[in-house]
Amino acid sequence: MLAADKRQGVFKQTFEEFSGRMISRDRMTKGLRLMQTHAATLRKVEQQFGVPPAVVVAIWGLETDFGVSVGKKEVIRSVATLAFDCRRTAMFQAQLTDGLRIVDRGDLTPAEMRGDWAGDFGQTQFLPSAYYKYAVDFDGDGRRDLVHSVPDVLASTANYLKGYGWKAGQRWNEGDPNFEAIRGWNKAMVYAKTIAAFAERLEGGAARAEEPRR
Repeated sequence: MLAADKRQGVFKQTFEEFSGRMISRDRMTKGLRLMQTHAATLRKVEQQFGVPPAVVVAIWGLETDFGVSVGKKEVIRSVATLAFDCRRTAMFQAQLTDGLRIVDRGDLTPAEMRGDWAGDFGQTQFLPSAYYKYAVDFDGDGRRDLVHSVPDVLASTANYLKGYGWKAGQRWNEGDPNFEAIRGWNKAMVYAKTIAAFAERLEGGAARAEEPRR
């Protein structure tokens, strides 16, 4: 785990290489299908947070392939280990504190909190501090559950973007008002541009699907 932290680097691939790999035909097809399946929830999410369905679903798909690949490492143990490494101690001590707050708040048990080596978890991979700040109980069951509840996942992802300045009704490609909110999700330019591109394609695909047949 500490070795993984120390070998982190910026994305080495170009946008064309990275987006070409990440925005696969299968992921497009699945994303469009899920936009239809969860259309009612996504409309409510956009009404409340101002973030269009395509953007939320793009992040969901890129982060975990729509909840399929969420990671298996124990989040509390991961951030506790990293908190005692002198490289980024303060950051991970904060993550550990907020991880324990999530448990104390009753959202999840430690056993349910499984993710990657750096502590990101849930269907759109929130760090504990982001989870504690932005997670939303959108299905009304009294828990903010980004592991099992799709409504909570979608709303919380939109709430995160809103927290980083998302403006309702504005576009999100590089140079547009909402691109910096996507950079708030992930600072790597290649990744942010891939989110934006995937969202554009999903939006276009959904619009074509709604066109009347001749």
